[in-house]
Amino acid sequence: MDQRPLTVSHLANGLQDAFDLYHRVQEHHEAKSVLGGPALPALGHAIAGSTGAAISNVVTYPLALIVTRLQIQRALRKESPRVEEDYGSVQDAARKIYEQEKGIAGFYAGIAPDTAKTIADSFLFFLAYNFLRQTRLRARGGSIKHLPVTEELGVGFLAGAFSKFWTTPIANVVTRQQAASMLSRNLSQKDSKVTVQAIASRIQAEKGLLGFWSGYSASLVLTLNPSLTFFLFETLKRLFVPREKRSDPPAQLTFLLAAISKAFASATTYPFSLAKSRAQASSKSVNEKDTEAKGTAEKVEKETGSKVEKTRAKAPSNVFSSIVQIARTEGLGALYEGLSGEVLKGFFSHGFTMIVKQAVHKIIVRLYYATLKLLKRFPSPESTIGEAKEKADEVVTAAQQRLRPS
Repeated sequence: MDQRPLTVSHLANGLQDAFDLYHRVQEHHEAKSVLGGPALPALGHAIAGSTGAAISNVVTYPLALIVTRLQIQRALRKESPRVEEDYGSVQDAARKIYEQEKGIAGFYAGIAPDTAKTIADSFLFFLAYNFLRQTRLRARGGSIKHLPVTEELGVGFLAGAFSKFWTTPIANVVTRQQAASMLSRNLSQKDSKVTVQAIASRIQAEKGLLGFWSGYSASLVLTLNPSLTFFLFETLKRLFVPREKRSDPPAQLTFLLAAISKAFASATTYPFSLAKSRAQASSKSVNEKDTEAKGTAEKVEKETGSKVEKTRAKAPSNVFSSIVQIARTEGLGALYEGLSGEVLKGFFSHGFTMIVKQAVHKIIVRLYYATLKLLKRFPSPESTIGEAKEKADEVVTAAQQRLRPS
């Protein structure tokens, strides 16, 4: 079990698995034992982290699908009279999906592209974070190996924005696949195609090229979730962990505080997640929504005899106005529909990803060293002892120089 002190990189799944992954690579190189062999390349760590995230995604995907459907069901009912299903809770949604959509298979609609997105997110985040962090370290001076926490979080946010820019189109396709059965249950087999190609063509026809980036602004806000989680964790640690144990708290307490912090952070940013899902599931372009909003405003003006402000006759132009409109028209409770499922998913995903990633990491390390031995590239015992002696001599010489009076 890894007993390192908890850092910001341990507190969230998804992109932050890559955040943790990067620091594992750095620590592996910085703290390498003189008796050790060649360090595992960054690509090996990337594969381990991405594999762990992908397996965790598969295990928790049914909850992700249920949460998405709870988030979008009201909006879909407004857009299409074909949507008759009403999920009252996470348990109710699970029961209905199992009974009406071919059992367990119904919980995995869209799993292939979503897992591909998870892997791509991890690799792209890793590359962007590596580049940005090294750039900041060089700007501060070559001897500095760590950035302040605020800069680490800022670099993480920028890296997350970069990776999400490239994977948001896949996220749009996944959301449509997750919602497809709600729209197509009463349609013919011909009209209910939910392949990636069919959905991509539909998005292009309905919204144009920019439609593939629906919900991107909400994704940017959601990349702040790990930062919020980190600050909540530090606050809880100061409140409940004795001062002498804060640098290395017990593993069980660390996991519990991290899970609580993530739950609170998820609740805080959940309305943005809901707005993102609705934007991606909607079949209407901004122009169509604007026309519909104007028509509603004209109807209200005609019926009441009072003019409606022009700003209210426009469709939401960003994620913040979308949230305000949902709260005004559907109530504050609508912003948190499906929250219990999201918190549950985050809790299991966080713990499962840590366990799986460690197991996969050990397997890849063993395979790497076994390959080196087969290729005779692993250092022999004689060369390892010689390297250890050289390192020891360097340490002794440095110590003598420090103790020598000036």
